[in-house]
Amino acid sequence: MKITIISTGGTFNKKYNPIRGELEVDCSNESIASIVKNTYDNIEFELINIIGKDSLEFDENDRKILLETISVCKDNIIVIHGTDTMKQSCEYIDKNLKPIHTKIIFTGSMHPYYCGSQEPTFNLATSIAALRFLQKNGIYIAMHGIIDHYSVVEKDRQKGRFYLNNKDTIQLRQ
Repeated sequence: MKITIISTGGTFNKKYNPIRGELEVDCSNESIASIVKNTYDNIEFELINIIGKDSLEFDENDRKILLETISVCKDNIIVIHGTDTMKQSCEYIDKNLKPIHTKIIFTGSMHPYYCGSQEPTFNLATSIAALRFLQKNGIYIAMHGIIDHYSVVEKDRQKGRFYLNNKDTIQLRQ
């Protein structure tokens, strides 16, 4: 199985800059490479780095770049994306990519990999596993143990977690 991972930035990739005293998006892909190097050799990864922004800074041109990148990928795709505007990017891709030719999973993290790798590792590993089991092409979100079509996944900003917005909501214990 081959998976293309498209990294757009987001909190997942943020790293502390001790000189500036702030978190910045790291475009080196070190965090993603660190996670996928621990997978077995039954999966081939291609890593593409584009945009390199916090998703709150995304604009239509950034989503257009993401769309163009996705449209030429032939493999299953994981998009590393900031959680704040992940759903807007899913909607943009869904509206502008016809037909949807593969499985596209958006994931990210509420905490930077460099500040504690558990959440980003869990979300990326969940995305990788989901690609093996999802039956239909489409656009999905995999966050906090939830994998579903993007239209039924929401971010609860007050609780700091993702949930399903239908009657089958999965409650994660923290």
